[in-house]
Amino acid sequence: MAKREQLPHPHLDARLLGARRVPALVDERLARQTGVRIAFTGRAGGESRPPYDALNLGAHVGDDPASVARNRAILLEAAGAPDAALVVPNQVHGTRGVVVGAADAGSVERARAEAAEGADYLAVEAAGVAALLCFADCAPVIIVSPTGRFAVAHAGWRGAVAGIAGAAARHLARLDAVDLGPNAARAYNAYLGPHIRSECFECGSDVVRRFEEAFGPDAAPDARHVSLAAAVTADLVRAGLEAARIADAGVCTKCQADAYFSYRASGGVCGRHGALAVRTR
Repeated sequence: MAKREQLPHPHLDARLLGARRVPALVDERLARQTGVRIAFTGRAGGESRPPYDALNLGAHVGDDPASVARNRAILLEAAGAPDAALVVPNQVHGTRGVVVGAADAGSVERARAEAAEGADYLAVEAAGVAALLCFADCAPVIIVSPTGRFAVAHAGWRGAVAGIAGAAARHLARLDAVDLGPNAARAYNAYLGPHIRSECFECGSDVVRRFEEAFGPDAAPDARHVSLAAAVTADLVRAGLEAARIADAGVCTKCQADAYFSYRASGGVCGRHGALAVRTR
């Protein structure tokens, strides 16, 4: 595990990564201190053709599989981890997670098989294993521990209201309990990536009511809209994280559909950008 000192205050910067200069939101101070590289990608930097142009990372949307594979390789190279073992779950809008406990081939293949059965977060304990989840309006969440463990979660409205972010944080805290004690989550950084923001996320009254009941009025700012950011933040705080250690990209995918994939803006036909985390040492 990485050195167990306090993590730097979380912050997201826009950078161009690797030889291909892939645009991404990253935390460079985190990477320097812990070896954990996080990246929230956008549309640019890949090889897919319209309507999946260009850095589509989703293999389930109708894009050429060879293009998706090349795009994923481009991302790993840009993240400084070209040889990392990549795990990409079949996301099902639930709260199930999969742990990758080691980087050997057998452990990685077992985790891939479990993730293919359906999972909405990955918790990784080993260096050299990259977790990638894919998005087009849902909220990406990355949680990082001072031990070098991390989790990457997918919070659509169903997952958010069911507590997917808190479930991932609690699972990570259980893995960290021996190293960090019973309040491990207080030491974590969390990062909330680009997603559809409340002003664009119009929902039915039943969904609005569920968010308000689960997370309070901040998660349902009016009778027709919900805030994934408020819901995920409240969920993480309940799981033990400090609110000051949750960094929000503040980017709306529907408003910025030229830079990010948006299911709603595209009418349902588009690629998927990603949330990636990998520990390189």
